[in-house]
Amino acid sequence: MGASQEPSPDLALGIDLGSSGLRLALIDAQGTLLSERSGSYPLPFEQPEGWRRGLVELIGTLEEPLRARVGAIALDGTSGTLLLCGPDGSTRGPALPYHRACPEQAGALASLVPAGSAAASASGSLARALNLLSREGALDDSHHLLLRHQADWLMGWLLGHWRWGEEGNNLRLGWDLQRESWAGRIEQQPWSSALPEVVPSGAALGPLGPQASEQLGLPASCQVVSGTTDANAAVLAAGPGPGDGVSVLGTTLVLKRFVDAPLEGPGLTNHRVGGRWLVGGASNAGAGILRRFFTPAQIEQLSRQIDPRRPSGLRLRPLPAPGERFPVDAPQLEPVLEPRPISDALYLQALLEGLTAIEDQGWQRLAELGAPPLERVISLGGGARNPQWRLLRQRALGIPVLNRPGLAPALGTARLALGGWRMGPSLLPQRRP
Repeated sequence: MGASQEPSPDLALGIDLGSSGLRLALIDAQGTLLSERSGSYPLPFEQPEGWRRGLVELIGTLEEPLRARVGAIALDGTSGTLLLCGPDGSTRGPALPYHRACPEQAGALASLVPAGSAAASASGSLARALNLLSREGALDDSHHLLLRHQADWLMGWLLGHWRWGEEGNNLRLGWDLQRESWAGRIEQQPWSSALPEVVPSGAALGPLGPQASEQLGLPASCQVVSGTTDANAAVLAAGPGPGDGVSVLGTTLVLKRFVDAPLEGPGLTNHRVGGRWLVGGASNAGAGILRRFFTPAQIEQLSRQIDPRRPSGLRLRPLPAPGERFPVDAPQLEPVLEPRPISDALYLQALLEGLTAIEDQGWQRLAELGAPPLERVISLGGGARNPQWRLLRQRALGIPVLNRPGLAPALGTARLALGGWRMGPSLLPQRRP
């Protein structure tokens, strides 16, 4: 008998870096889901080393024969979570999470980018970048410092260098997707060398670096494909048709629609996914607020006591902290979490009604700005497992609402990895001078 041969890579791996943990999806060349797994961060979310260790541990749960067949990998991350690092990826303190507003930077933003752009809000990444740079005393000289979002920093570790940034993750840092350049006066700033070279979503960037290949147990030939944001990955998993909107009911509430042309408005972001324009907005509110008051088991039990036909009579604004991004851009908007009734079931209903009102307002806002009529909503994320919440939302929106909790963002990211692998490096820009 001849010597056994190593299997040819034929699988694609997608990783979703959520705010509460990681998820993995492994698909074959036909896009069939072979494995789906979840893991946790071993450190607080703001600690980037926890993202890396969580990734290593999660991929390590795959059987070795499967890992040996992985030919491409892509990551999606929480849009807006930003950190400072050195050229070797070493971090300069914790990351600033996506929900951290920096209202003290409002004046500086106004002098950098046009009003109404995705980066003009104090809730955006550009405000967090200015905050991080000022803490480091690097606003006038950012030499040897890099600004990288969550997915881009971990993508850099996979590659062994931190040159690239994916376009969707950098919109709220100031990347102008239509002009394919940095907005306003950003490139004229002394710290502009800290910005990434931006590549399209789904671009094959090169093979795994030696360290990542060894620690992950993946082939050295495995291609790293630029990913996307967690919300965009969820849309790719859902595959919405004309007239469909996608609500991602995760820790935060995210609304997405495919449109014919970009829409402009505070809190909105326009992405290019699969050659189509995808517009949406993300609230700071979401299912994460429920875990502040109830365990998952309590939420499931109390939800059964809710009658969606009988309103609670309470008007709550279930923000986790001051500040909102969408459907209103209000960095100092205060949460409204009281009064709390004696009945836990009634309080849970009031929180769900508050989240439903934010979603309804978000869809209305998109329509006002030019989105086509909404005919149906596809719900993804952990909140899509709650049938009572679905009925509350369907009554408020007045259109069919479908729950599809099994469609995880990691599946959409795996599809992106597979497509980028097949396309090859043709999407890569030339190195700028």
